[in-house]
Amino acid sequence: MFGLEFISKTASQLVNRFETNVRQGQQQLEKWLGDTGLIDDTKISTLSEISDAYRAMAEDLFLHPLRFVSAELDLTRKHLGLARYTFIRLSGKPTDPIAVPDPDDRRFLAEDWHKHLSFDVLQQAYLINSRAFLNWVEGMEGLPGPGRDQLLFYARQLTSALSPSNYPLTNPEVLRITWERKGMNLVDGARNLAEDVRQNPNLFNVGMTDRSAFEVGVNLATTPGQVVYQNELMQLIQYNPTTDTVARRPVLIVPPWINKFYILDLTERNSFIRWLVDQGQTVFVVSWRNPGPAQRDKGWDDYMMLGPLAAADAVTEATGEQQMNAIGYCIGGTLLGTTMAWLEKRKRQPFTSTTYLTTLLDFSDPGGIGVFINDHSIRGIERTMARKGYLDGRAMAFTFNLLRENDLFWSYWTNNYLKGLKPKAFDLLYWNTDGTNLPARMHSYYLREMYLHNRLVEPDALTIAGESINLSQITVPSFFLSARQDHIAKWKTTYKGASVYGGDVRFVLSGSGHIAGVINPPYKEKYGYWTNDQPANEPDAWFDQAEHHPGSWWPHWRRWLATHEGEQVKPRIPGDHNLEVIEEAPGSYVKIKAAEAGRC
Repeated sequence: MFGLEFISKTASQLVNRFETNVRQGQQQLEKWLGDTGLIDDTKISTLSEISDAYRAMAEDLFLHPLRFVSAELDLTRKHLGLARYTFIRLSGKPTDPIAVPDPDDRRFLAEDWHKHLSFDVLQQAYLINSRAFLNWVEGMEGLPGPGRDQLLFYARQLTSALSPSNYPLTNPEVLRITWERKGMNLVDGARNLAEDVRQNPNLFNVGMTDRSAFEVGVNLATTPGQVVYQNELMQLIQYNPTTDTVARRPVLIVPPWINKFYILDLTERNSFIRWLVDQGQTVFVVSWRNPGPAQRDKGWDDYMMLGPLAAADAVTEATGEQQMNAIGYCIGGTLLGTTMAWLEKRKRQPFTSTTYLTTLLDFSDPGGIGVFINDHSIRGIERTMARKGYLDGRAMAFTFNLLRENDLFWSYWTNNYLKGLKPKAFDLLYWNTDGTNLPARMHSYYLREMYLHNRLVEPDALTIAGESINLSQITVPSFFLSARQDHIAKWKTTYKGASVYGGDVRFVLSGSGHIAGVINPPYKEKYGYWTNDQPANEPDAWFDQAEHHPGSWWPHWRRWLATHEGEQVKPRIPGDHNLEVIEEAPGSYVKIKAAEAGRC
C-alpha cells in the first residue's frame, strides 16, 4: 500500500514538474511566433490548446496505467474478433462485422468498402481504434466538464483526420474512380483546390457549394423592396407590400451580423420575409455591414444604437407609426434583448412585442462552440483582432464547420479533391460560406461578457450606453422559438434565458436545428413543433407536458402576432413618407465579401 502511494506521489510530482517546464517553453514559443508574424495569434492559440489537450492525455496515461491497460485489453479482444471475422470471410462464409459505422456516418457507405475484404478490415480496424481512443479520453478522471469537452473535441479532430476515407491510397472508391478516369479525377481535384484557394485568399476553406450558381439579388434575396435608410453599420430595407391592406404596426427584423440577413430570404418558396409580406405585414430588415479595419472600435453599444434603435426611428419616419413588432434571430436576438432592457431603463417602448429565434440570453451552456470559450483562446483571438481590427468571418465559419468536421469538412475534401467532383449548387451552403467579419471591440466584449462570464442574465451586471440593464424588468410580451437539435443555441439553455426575461413569455420548440428549425415554411409540412403555455422551472418539465403539432411553427406564431399588430390600414410603399429610397433591395452592404471588407 505504501509502495503504491509513493509511486503515485512521485508520478504526480514528475508530471507537475514536466507540465511547468512545458508551459514555460510553450509561452516562449508563442511569444516568438507572435513576434515574427509567421503564424497569427488565433492559430498559435489553437495549436497551444491542441498541445495542452494531447499533453493532458499523456499525463493521464502516466498517472493511471491500470486504466490504460484495461482499455488495451478490451481493444485487443476486439481486434481478435476482427481477425476471426477476416478468416471467416476468407473461407467464403457470411458473418456479421465487428464494427459498423454510426447511422449518420456516411464515410463508408460506398459498396467498395464492403466488397473488398482488405478495405472492409481497414475501415473496421479504424472504427475500433478511434472509438477506443475517444472512450479512453472521455473516461479521463478529474476533468471538469469544459475541459473534458475540449479534450474530446481535439481527440475527435485527430481521429477524423486519420480516417482512411480521407486519403486516395486507402479509399477504395477513390481508387476505383482513379482507375476508371485514368487519374483525371485527381487533376480535376487539383483544379478545385486551386479555385478554393483563389476564392479564399490567405485563409483556406473547403468549397461546399457551386458558388457560380448563385448571386445575391438575382436568385437569392429577391423579395422586392427598397433600402430606405443606412448608416455606418447597417442598411434598412423596406419591402414592397403585396396585399390590399396591412397591419398598422410594422415588423422590424434584426438578423445576426455573424451571417448575412438573406438566410431569411433565400428563395421565394423558402423565404420567411416574403411569407411575412404576403401575410399583410409591413416588413423592415436590418442588413448589417461587413466590417473591416475602419470599424475596429465599434462596440456592443454601437451595434445597439446604430442597429435596432436607429432602425426603429427610421421605421417611424418611413411609416408614421410610433410602435412596431420586433424579431431578433440568433445574436440579433441577443442584441434585441439588450436593447429592450436598455429601453426599459429609459422608459421607452417603441416595440409592442418581441420575437426571439434561437437566441441565447443565458450563456451557461454555449453548445459545441464552448470548446473555444476560455481565457486562453479569447486572448489569442483578441491579439489577432488587435492587429487586424476585426475577426475574419471565414475563420469563424471554418471553426463552426469543425464542430461537425466529417459532414462539413472531410466529406467535401474527399468529394472535391479526391473524386474531382464539383460540389452541388445548394443555396443554404452558399449563404453559409458568405461570412461576415466582426469588429475587434464588439467581438471581444461579446466573447468575454456573455460567453465567458455570462453576465447578460445577471441583474445590472452590464452597463450599455450609460444604463445598467436587467432582463427581468422587461414587460413587453415576447415569443421565444428554439430548435430541438440546435447545437449552437441549445434549446434548454435558451429556455433558461427566456425564463429570466420579464413580461408575458411564450416558449415554442421546433424540430430540427439552428437553421432548418427556423426556416421551415408551411408547404414543407416538416419537423413539427411543441407548445406548452404553462411555464415550468426546468426545460425537461416543460417538455414533458408540451403538446406536439405537425408542420411549421410559422402559422402558430402568426396567430400570436395578430394580437399585437393593430388594425388594418392602407399598404405603405417604400419612399412614400419621410424617407427617400436609396437603392433597390437587397442593397449594397450585403454584397460585400469578407475578404473585400478586410481590405477596406
